[in-house]
Amino acid sequence: MPSEISIPLEKAAELCKAYRDEHDVRLFSQCWGCVKYSKGVPEKLCFYNPPNNDGCKKVNELFEVQVEK
Repeated sequence: MPSEISIPLEKAAELCKAYRDEHDVRLFSQCWGCVKYSKGVPEKLCFYNPPNNDGCKKVNELFEVQVEK
């Protein structure tokens, strides 16, 4: 479910990278495809969904955990 909180683009990119670094993204997984086909351009990554940048479930979950702290 998309977050009702707006995630700044820079923060979403940071959370995306943190998730990928922590979970060793597998070949042909959603994250692998997202990064491969976007070529690392934030505006082409899955989380990019203006104005909230809440298009990626994994980024949303990480952001919500940080907000709750």
